Amino acid sequence: MLKKITKANLLRQGCQAVFIFFTCLAVVHAQGNSKDLRSLKTMALIPGGSFVMGSSNGPDDEKPQHTVFVKAFLMDILPVSNADFAQFLNARGLQNQQAETFYDHQDSDAKIHQRNSVWQADLTYELHAANEVSWVGARDYCTWFNKRLPTEAEWEKAARGIDGRKYPWGNAPPNAKFALFGAPYNSSAPVDAFPDGASPYGILDMAGNQWEWVSSAYQPYPYRADDGRENQNAGPVRSTRGGGHDSNAEEISATQRGRFLSRNPKAGHHNIGFRCASNY
Repeated sequence: MLKKITKANLLRQGCQAVFIFFTCLAVVHAQGNSKDLRSLKTMALIPGGSFVMGSSNGPDDEKPQHTVFVKAFLMDILPVSNADFAQFLNARGLQNQQAETFYDHQDSDAKIHQRNSVWQADLTYELHAANEVSWVGARDYCTWFNKRLPTEAEWEKAARGIDGRKYPWGNAPPNAKFALFGAPYNSSAPVDAFPDGASPYGILDMAGNQWEWVSSAYQPYPYRADDGRENQNAGPVRSTRGGGHDSNAEEISATQRGRFLSRNPKAGHHNIGFRCASNY
């Protein structure tokens, strides 16, 4: 029922779904914080349980295929857009108290700029997935909303479910109906442009368009949440998931970890964005 409602509302209302279930859930969890109420309305519930992570016939960093248990959690239905991140920059500025930079605004690929002392998404790019956000910027944005980055295991379960599918929509080869891939440099799309590419839980844009930062350090499998890879201090290179607009078809699979992607965690990149998760 949740998946049906989610996809129907997304298709009819341009991904501005407001689930009564999650509205009630937000009231319980928000504890008086209005940002919680806004953010939880646009999240999907991923049930707790085990799933198969990685692949036995993909790149070496996806091996070994193994079973991982994750607790139930909530995941943003849409990636964070340029308009979303501009609001964060207006509230927090370009750096945190540790002088860690959130956003590479001087990079020529940036789509958010300051006009009359206000950070604004560039015209026509408001609803495109945010780029040039550092890993710290993604981490601190999620924290600002009382959320967090998803772990690598959570991201993969949200993308492929429990049936071992290769792509969020299933095992059918990628095409332009499902995702943006194989496109020219820096030619992103709006975050709600591919409803047919939804994951089993109704989550959009988990393949192509922009890679996504996760909380986990890029370390070999098997995945273990207690082996240090989930230390949230800045420093280690982090995994990125989902592939980008300039990725090939193989790189937008649900198991791809971005091993050849340039992803300095202190900097932003033209093809890396993010979304947030939350404990349930």
